[in-house]
Amino acid sequence: MNLPKSMQHSIKKQSQDRKRIILGITGSFGSGKTTVARIFGSCGTKIIDADKIAHGLIRPRTKIYKKIINTFGRDILKKNKAIDRKKLARIVFNNKFLLKRLNEIIHPEAIRIIKEKIKAHSERRIILDVPLLIEARLGKIVDKLIVVTITREKQIERIAKKTGLKRIDILKRIKAQAPLGNKIRLADFVIDNSATIGKTKKQVERIRRLLWRN
Repeated sequence: MNLPKSMQHSIKKQSQDRKRIILGITGSFGSGKTTVARIFGSCGTKIIDADKIAHGLIRPRTKIYKKIINTFGRDILKKNKAIDRKKLARIVFNNKFLLKRLNEIIHPEAIRIIKEKIKAHSERRIILDVPLLIEARLGKIVDKLIVVTITREKQIERIAKKTGLKRIDILKRIKAQAPLGNKIRLADFVIDNSATIGKTKKQVERIRRLLWRN
């Protein structure tokens, strides 16, 4: 029996929706979430990068930019009027109330854009690279959650090398996020990024084969 085209389209769409996988990647500060996301991306997977979205939201003259200036003052601006993210970070990671306030300003709009991007893309496989995925309560929109882990000393070593931050400042930023143990308990997969990039790639490949095989 031939089905009406409208019904055929509906069945095809439902089949595509069932096969679609949204994979969330999170972890602790400096654990290597973006590295893992890029490895998945090299396999042709669409990546939605929350950090890039947040950086775009605080560009001069945007609505979020104005809210941040109204909250933190113009002392956080560079000479070119852009927000000095390092200076802003030093302020909020020394004050839990101000960190919470900054998140309240940025998160709702960032989450809205993330959801829009998910709807806009027809790809079957989408990676969400979101540092505060659990803290921002985005767990409900992902099908599978990957938590990237790293030993504390290796984490501090890599962050210090990349950012020049002092150990005490690194620890403040780590402490500002949800405990890694809590994230691991919610994870479908855990990737240990403490060793070489080669070993991390092997772990990604195992997960990719398991999830993409259908």
